[in-house]
Amino acid sequence: MTAPVFREFLEQNPDVEIVMVSRKNFESLFIDIPNVIFKGINLDDYKGFFGLNRLANQLIKEFHPDYIANLHDVIRTKVLDKIYRRKGYKVFKINKGKEEKETLTDIWNLNKVQLRRTVERYADVFREMGFEVTLSNKLRPIANEKSGIGFAPFAQHKGKMLPLEKSYELVKVLAKKEKVYFFGGGKNETETLEKWENEIPNTQSLSGKLNLKQELDKIAELELMISMDSANMHLASLVGTRCVSIWGSTHPYAGFLGFGQSENDVVQIKDLTCRPCSVFGDKECFRGDWACLEELNIQKIIEKI
Repeated sequence: MTAPVFREFLEQNPDVEIVMVSRKNFESLFIDIPNVIFKGINLDDYKGFFGLNRLANQLIKEFHPDYIANLHDVIRTKVLDKIYRRKGYKVFKINKGKEEKETLTDIWNLNKVQLRRTVERYADVFREMGFEVTLSNKLRPIANEKSGIGFAPFAQHKGKMLPLEKSYELVKVLAKKEKVYFFGGGKNETETLEKWENEIPNTQSLSGKLNLKQELDKIAELELMISMDSANMHLASLVGTRCVSIWGSTHPYAGFLGFGQSENDVVQIKDLTCRPCSVFGDKECFRGDWACLEELNIQKIIEKI
């Protein structure tokens, strides 16, 4: 979700350069953004305080930064913050709004409100540095011709994933009119999607066959992406493809709707007062029946499409 923010920030501040330090496998997300230098690292090479201190020194020596932006605010980056501050650097970090999110996901709280969007929280870090940035929140299609539907039925946690039998039935309906491409990763997901490909005509599994750059290129060519509240929604945002997103125990109110994606393309059960019960979908169901997903009728998804 940082990539579209970087793009628009740098367009509005063309004399600025960003050095993005992250895992090597995320480089494809930033490679085409002018004025971004991607520094890919292997976190296993920098374990513990002494490892992070070594990383901080290496980055200072290589890039001589004017400011440090902590866009993650986890234990590892909190340690780096302290190291940089001791060296005299100005450090700015994201306000994740943890207390607000705890209130939002309290199942007894019936006053659910939209929290600040995560992309705006990223932009706020640059605003605190003194820069001006206004986010458009508009998709930028990068492919002139689009065809087919992408479908990513998996998510990291159960609370964000439509039951597979429902996803299967949805694909059977969609594939009667449109070519459907499956996206996933990992051995189990790939096996499931290859099985679907063999059983449902007019479908093709791309799971395990593409690297990240190739996956982005394919999503860019799709007329529509269908995704859970998961990474594929954000990949669609990066390449300007409209996404129908399906939400269970999580909710767009927490601020994680994909950049440029429309709330009108969100599919969810709105009248469950316990929603959202989780920011990331990693909590067990309070009711025990996962009603937010089990009771979601695929017809609602078809109507959106």
